Amino acid sequence: MSAPTETTTAQRGSRSPVSWRSGVLLVMRRLVGFDLRRYVVGGLLWSLFFVVPLLTGLILKGLFDQISGHSAAGLDTALWLCAAFVAAEAARGGVFWFAVNIWPYWWIGAGTMLRSNALRSILTARGPAASRLPHSSGEAVSRFRDDVEDLVIATDNGVDLIGAVLFGIGAFAIMTSIDPVITVVLVLPLTVVVVLIRVLSEVIRRIHARARELGAAVTAFVGETFAGVLAIKTAGAENAVLDRLRAHNRRRRQAAVKDRLAMDMLDTVTGATVEVSIGLVLLLAAPAMRRGDFTVGDLALFTSYVGWLTMLPRILGRMLYRIPQGAVATERLTRLMADHETADDLARHSQVWFDEEPPPVLTEAPDRAGAADRLRTLEVRDLTVRHHDGGRGVTGVDLRVERGSFTVVTGAVGAGKTTLVRALLGLLPATSGTVRWNDEQVDDPGTFLVPGRVAYAGQVPRLFSDSLRENLLLGWPADGDTLANAMRLAALERDLAEMPEGLETVVGPRGVRLSGGQVQRATAARALVRNPDLLVVDDLSSALDVETEHLLWDRIADAAKEGRGPETVLVVSHRRAALQRADQVVVLDRGRVVGSGPLPDLLATCPEMRRLWAEELVVEAEEDPDPATV
Repeated sequence: MSAPTETTTAQRGSRSPVSWRSGVLLVMRRLVGFDLRRYVVGGLLWSLFFVVPLLTGLILKGLFDQISGHSAAGLDTALWLCAAFVAAEAARGGVFWFAVNIWPYWWIGAGTMLRSNALRSILTARGPAASRLPHSSGEAVSRFRDDVEDLVIATDNGVDLIGAVLFGIGAFAIMTSIDPVITVVLVLPLTVVVVLIRVLSEVIRRIHARARELGAAVTAFVGETFAGVLAIKTAGAENAVLDRLRAHNRRRRQAAVKDRLAMDMLDTVTGATVEVSIGLVLLLAAPAMRRGDFTVGDLALFTSYVGWLTMLPRILGRMLYRIPQGAVATERLTRLMADHETADDLARHSQVWFDEEPPPVLTEAPDRAGAADRLRTLEVRDLTVRHHDGGRGVTGVDLRVERGSFTVVTGAVGAGKTTLVRALLGLLPATSGTVRWNDEQVDDPGTFLVPGRVAYAGQVPRLFSDSLRENLLLGWPADGDTLANAMRLAALERDLAEMPEGLETVVGPRGVRLSGGQVQRATAARALVRNPDLLVVDDLSSALDVETEHLLWDRIADAAKEGRGPETVLVVSHRRAALQRADQVVVLDRGRVVGSGPLPDLLATCPEMRRLWAEELVVEAEEDPDPATV
């Protein structure tokens, strides 16, 4: 295993001005090309929606020139001009209807593509996902929701900008042909707005980044509050939690107000140009109209165009602050990606199905390792992990697991047992060390040591608010016999028989409708149903009574001998039921291996093993006072 490059969040989040602009522009280009047909058709419709007012302005000019007597008046002509105006507006309404029916397909698909790419990276990319996930699920939800929306909106505004530019070019040409001086004066205030917005774009980016950060903190805190309701109530911490939530909201509100104020100020300045422009037109048009150089129809045309012309700086202004906002979103989303991935991977094209079912991703269980690749030895050499939050981690650990063996890693609380196992499986970044499978170095354990080579039952069980069946399979294709065998090996079949709905029983969020022991055994069954070469278990039996614990390990050991279960087991445990079955015990103390070998040898030669064994004798005697079972 190559030593991963340690990249902190702060380092990955830092971007030079050139870098963040290039990143967001790359993502926006990819979003345009994601569904190019719909984007082009929708863009043409929206552009047509913007351009039609050029025609209505010319119709108004002809109508008012007739009414004011600047051209030969005729009732029929006036009526035809009114009818043409109504037809043009009706056509614009039809264009709008078609656009709003086509555009959501691109909009939803583009957002789905970004979310699926970020999720794919978290689940399948090389390197440990734990080092790039936010501290809370609420923060991750905020990025998937708000930051994706920022990028899609920025790309969407590009269509509006094209339409506004087309209208501006046409309007400028028409107005220049009527009165060049008034046209130039009309455009000057709009130019000032564009320059102002350009100067403030970096300030807007910083303000928006702060607002997004504090908004995500509120989302994360609310999610954690709901998850910890029982702990909050039993600790009498309701008022403290509310005070903390108010503090988070106060900071978020201040940042959100600044963010909104910055955008509203730009919109206000842009809107004020409408009033200034109309005033300038009126001031300059009055003497020209007295001379007969500027007609009432010309005034109507200029006035109708002014409102639409202000769309150009307004939309350009939005683009100039949407791009910095999109840069913030790109940075936050790419932090979810693997270290070797960039904005290019975030915006990689993937298929989205709107009108039909997608093809099945997995139709049969992945092939187990071939005969040449079946586990013979798993070896860890000089593995070192340093926790960034100040924890010890592990240092220079060597470990060898032979096929058919039962290996137990033990040690006191905080000795580094879970860190060792998770780093071995590629779930935590290692500072140094190598992992070898059958004497071949594994470059990325996180994508190699997976089912069906390895299955992992973690220290903290993770169940979802779904049926027990779905929690055990999680999409894994297994027949009824395989599932029943996993349930029996995990000593869960009696509990299942007492559930009225059987495997369809909904376990609730995090398995709250099950006991602690049932949740742990369900986690074991989830690993066992994958029929791995190597079963890795982290403190599985901590919530089990002594009898159930013995039954579970007996069944797993018997199944290994009979070929009905994993032949090789690596266990993190301090329980005697596991230690007594071990072919090899590895003792950790403060992150270092202080003993390794059969249990009787360690009890004779390793002081730390003797201490742990004596403590466990006392604990299990208190759990089960029946001397026959002790």
